[in-house]
Amino acid sequence: MILLSSIINEFKDRFLEKYKPSILPSHKNALRAMQQCRQKHGPHMLARCSNDDCQKQTYIPHSCGHRNCPHCQNHESWQWIENQLKKQLPAKYFLITFTLPQELRWLTFCNQQLMYSLMFICVQETLKKFTLSDKKLQGQAGFTAILHTHSRRLDFHPHIHVVMPAASVNCETRLWRVKSAKFIFYHKNLAKVFKAKLFEKMVDHQLKIPHDCPKEWVVDCKHVGNGDKALIYLGKYLYKGVIQEKDILKNENGMITFRYIDSKTQKSKTRTVTGEEFLWLLMRHVLPKGFRKTRCYGFLHPCSKKIIKLLQLILHFNPIKMHKKKKPRANIICKYCGSKMEIIQTMIPATKLLQHIGST
Repeated sequence: MILLSSIINEFKDRFLEKYKPSILPSHKNALRAMQQCRQKHGPHMLARCSNDDCQKQTYIPHSCGHRNCPHCQNHESWQWIENQLKKQLPAKYFLITFTLPQELRWLTFCNQQLMYSLMFICVQETLKKFTLSDKKLQGQAGFTAILHTHSRRLDFHPHIHVVMPAASVNCETRLWRVKSAKFIFYHKNLAKVFKAKLFEKMVDHQLKIPHDCPKEWVVDCKHVGNGDKALIYLGKYLYKGVIQEKDILKNENGMITFRYIDSKTQKSKTRTVTGEEFLWLLMRHVLPKGFRKTRCYGFLHPCSKKIIKLLQLILHFNPIKMHKKKKPRANIICKYCGSKMEIIQTMIPATKLLQHIGST
C-alpha cells in the first residue's frame, strides 16, 4: 500500500512551487500534519505497562489527528454516527443534496468561509420554509446537514447532503406530524428557492454573480428508509479525508494513479495525474480552520435532546436496539506481558526522543 506521507515527502516541494499563488496556510498545516502522522521523525507519546510487575515503557509515533488524514479519527467518526443514530425517530427519511453549479465553484473556492456559511444558511431556511408550509407537516423541521467539497474524481464540487425525516413538531399545538408519501418535497421547487436565497445573500455580501450561471440548479431528493444507512455512509467520511490509501494504486515516474467509483455507472475507474496535481486535488478540500462541516437543525439540534427523548418515549421507539454498539477504542498492549498500556506523556518531539535514546 502506498502511504500518503511518502507522496507528500516526494512531491511537497514541487507542489509548493507550482501552486504557490493559491496555497493557503491551512493547506500547509494539513501537509505538515499528514507528513508526520505516525512517522519516526514526528512527535511521539510515551506508554507504560499497567502491570505493576512489568512497568515497561515504550515510545509510540503520534497520530496527527487532522480531519483530512486517512489514518486518524476513526473512533470520532463512529462516535458521531452513534450519536446520530440515537436521535432517530419513527418516520421515513430522505437524503436531499443541494449542489452548486460549475459556474460558481471558482468564486466559492476563493471565498470558502463565506460561501460555505451561506450555503448552510440557505439550505436551513429553504427546508424550514418548505416544512412549515407543507399541508401535511406544518411545523418545525429537523435535519442533519453535511458539507462535501469533492466529487468522486476528487474535483472541486461543493454540495451539502441533508438527512431529514419526513416529520415535524408543531410548537403551538405540540403535535408530532408524519408525512407518509414517497417523496418529501418536489426537488425542482427546492432548487428554485435555494438558488434565489443564495443569490440574495451573495448580493448582500457584495459577491458578483457570474453572468453565465444556469437558470436551473440541481437538487436531488431520494428516500433512504429509516436513515441509518445514509448516516453511516456520510459519517464514515467526516474525518478521514477524501481518499483512502488503499485506493492509491501507483506512484511511478512522477505520476499518481488512484481509483474511484463512477457516480453514473457505479463501476471502478482510475485517474492518473502528476504528483503535485494529486496533492492539489487533496488540498482543495481542506476546510478553513475551525469550520464545522456538519450541523444539526430544528428538533435534531444538540440542544433538543429532551424533545427527542420525549418523542421516543411517547411513540414507543427505541433506536438503540436497532444497531450494534460501536467498537471501543483499541488498547495498546504490552509486548512483554500482554497487559494494557497507559499513555503517560504525549507530543514528545523526535529530537528529544533521539537525545534520550543516545544517552541510554
